Amino acid sequence: MFSKYSVVFFFVSFYELGFRQAQTMAFAIDEINRNSNLLPNVTLGYTLYDNCVTLGIGFRAALSLVSGQEENIILDNRCTGNLPVIGIVGDSSSTHSIAISNVLGLYRVPMVSGLLNLVIDTLYYFDFIANIKPLNNRANMIKIIKEYRLWIFIHNVYFSQVSYFATCSCLTDRQKYPSFFRTIPSDAFQVRAMIQILKHFGWTWAGLLVSDDDYGLHAARSLQSDLSLSGEGCLAYFEILPWDKDMDELRRIVNVMKMSSARVVIVFAHHSRIVNLMEEVVRQNLTGLQWMASEAWTEATVLQTPQLMPYLGGTLGIAIRRGEIPGLREFLLQIRPDLHHNNSYGNSMVNQFWEFTFKCRFAPAPTGWVEGRGTLCTGEEDLDHVDSEFLDISNLRPEYNVYKAVYALAYSLDDMLRCKPGRGPFRGHSCATLQTLEPWQLIYYLEMVNFTTPFGDQVSFDENGDVVPIYDVMNWLWLPDGHIKIQTVGEVKRSAFKGEELILDEDKIFWNFESKKPPRSVCSESCPPGTHMVRKKEEPKCCFDCIPCSEGKTTNKSNSLECTSCPEDFWSNPQRDHCVPKKTEFLSYHEPLGICLTATSLLGTFICVIVLGIFFYHRRTPIIRANNSELSFQLLLSLKLCFLCSLLFIGRPRLWTCQLRHAAFGISFVLCVSCILVKTMVVLAVFKASKPGGGTSLKWFGAMQQRGTVLFLTSIQAAICTTWLVSSSPTPHKNTQYHNDKIIYECAVGSTVGFAVLLGYIGMLAFLSFLIAFLVRNLPDSFNEAKLITFSMLIFCAVWVAFVPVYISSPGNYADAVEVFAILASSFGLLVTLFGPKCYIILLRPELNTKKAIMARRNGTQIFYIQ
Repeated sequence: MFSKYSVVFFFVSFYELGFRQAQTMAFAIDEINRNSNLLPNVTLGYTLYDNCVTLGIGFRAALSLVSGQEENIILDNRCTGNLPVIGIVGDSSSTHSIAISNVLGLYRVPMVSGLLNLVIDTLYYFDFIANIKPLNNRANMIKIIKEYRLWIFIHNVYFSQVSYFATCSCLTDRQKYPSFFRTIPSDAFQVRAMIQILKHFGWTWAGLLVSDDDYGLHAARSLQSDLSLSGEGCLAYFEILPWDKDMDELRRIVNVMKMSSARVVIVFAHHSRIVNLMEEVVRQNLTGLQWMASEAWTEATVLQTPQLMPYLGGTLGIAIRRGEIPGLREFLLQIRPDLHHNNSYGNSMVNQFWEFTFKCRFAPAPTGWVEGRGTLCTGEEDLDHVDSEFLDISNLRPEYNVYKAVYALAYSLDDMLRCKPGRGPFRGHSCATLQTLEPWQLIYYLEMVNFTTPFGDQVSFDENGDVVPIYDVMNWLWLPDGHIKIQTVGEVKRSAFKGEELILDEDKIFWNFESKKPPRSVCSESCPPGTHMVRKKEEPKCCFDCIPCSEGKTTNKSNSLECTSCPEDFWSNPQRDHCVPKKTEFLSYHEPLGICLTATSLLGTFICVIVLGIFFYHRRTPIIRANNSELSFQLLLSLKLCFLCSLLFIGRPRLWTCQLRHAAFGISFVLCVSCILVKTMVVLAVFKASKPGGGTSLKWFGAMQQRGTVLFLTSIQAAICTTWLVSSSPTPHKNTQYHNDKIIYECAVGSTVGFAVLLGYIGMLAFLSFLIAFLVRNLPDSFNEAKLITFSMLIFCAVWVAFVPVYISSPGNYADAVEVFAILASSFGLLVTLFGPKCYIILLRPELNTKKAIMARRNGTQIFYIQ
């Protein structure tokens, strides 16, 4: 069965590129009709209409088409009738498309926007019907049951205007526009493409100019929303271009641009608005701006003048996809005027094109034409020898969209006709047929259409009726000879895996700046690593101050919103861009203080060994025997342990050193003080024994009792230390209390009570020794040890009384140094006061170390030997 489908084409005024776009539609229909694999046994036709750039005319035409009230059109001399409309492609203006689609949506008539810019010189209405595909079998022609017509609306504008195209993102609302489709990406994608370019060049501070219509205002809302969500930039200003040439408003806008620090200006408007703006830009000589053009004026020739190139040169713009249509040029060369066809609306469109191209007139010529030396058209002129933009198919953009729009309808209709009964998408798995076809049924197939053009682009519609988005990125090249070239420097497309993908050939981009490099357009320079952004009050988020990270926090990224705290054992470096291990401090053997304390400890130990050697060598001399030699040897050994235990406080704390240092310190000093206490008690017993009736007192302080007393007193301290270590043992501790950037390694005492009991016990014994020695300090013997013990205990107690507050207030490793100093000071005090005078007599005054000297009486008191 053969069926004819007619396609309607609207345009306004004559212009050869507009006519080429109309012929592109005719070529696409001719190509489809010659394709035996697409719509077999179906012939497509077309009709051209004019909407005069007026919403009312286009709206009235659309209503008449869907209501069946349009005039009868003869498709064949046997086939006339008032045919139902099942599809419309148009209008290119967003505002017109919104109005028309609101009505067409009620009828569910498929509407596909071809988005063409048809610019004609003369307002003209042309009705052209073409039955391209021959019907060789006339018997089939008689069997036609019903005629269907596909209508394509194409909005054309005057030469001084550029159509807005139906790119408004608002048309993606399927609730409001359920039957709207388009073959150009919506402004939502164009906006994201703009943002991709801004992001690529690091432009975070830009101005925005838009036209006061659906195209500009919806684009502005979309750009502001996407910038806010993505965080890729901010608008320095947002201005709406006036409809008319309002010089005061234009002057104000240019002043805003001049005062702003933004070097990038984004413009969503058609060239008629920009022409007025550029006059004021030139008047104020506002240069140094990087312009970004929307697809509405990217290739506007009216702006490509030598006068505007100092200002607009280097413009980056978004353009609808360029495509290639094989065979189109040959098809255009076949156009010939119809010298015998004149309709009621005026001359044939082809005749008008012919007259425009060859600057001639068909007979009958207008009055005065021949007299004015005008030539008459013969119809035999050769198009191939004319230098005309009409035949230049190297930059097919709107034509390519017309081509895709026609094929989208053809493929959807083909898919519908290939439906198998019982497997259809409609109620009861039925299929749409030519006899029962409703316009809304074609919508289903349009939503499912998917084909690839000869140029290699995939055409399909998403759930919003938008085509797979792809844009070319254009650049205005200002050549040295003054000419202007609009060149393609990249593309933006949507990838299923990568989202919006920008591909740029930066080597081809012309920058209209002295540096020949992209400009910087930021409100605030990037915050370097080690700083974070703090937004300026009452300013956009792109305007901020760079504040260095606080101590202990870092960031190694630029433009960080906040700094990150370093781990516990790390600290920020001076640049605050990374964390470094904290310096560790402890009383080290390698630092001066540690070296001095170590040397002093070893010196004290060495002196003890020397004194012990002297005492051992002279152990049988009277002075050694008279002062209880056994307790003296024990005291020297305990002092040597006191000196050595101080070494446990030096070096990196470890578990065993922390546990041993205080136990060794406590036991060593208790052993030392116990020996002194016993020695003091023996002196007191001797003194009492020397008095009448006191002879029995010495029997309680014999050698065994002395050893037992020392052992008993020391074992109490050992029990205290054991209990402390078992219950709450000292452990190594990382102290960050005193320095945030340092770790002080120290030994935590574990139990403060245990440490206090340990010191308290030593203090109690020392105080008891001091008290007893003080009571016997006035013994008459010049070699009596009571005075020496009193003095030594006074030094000992003074050192440790001063130690407690100093220890508590000393930070970190200085607490260990204070404790070591106290140990060494008290040990040296005992060593010097108790053994210094004896060594002096032994070594320097041997005449005093005789029995006769020792037996001498003083004040009538007898001195006893204490063995």
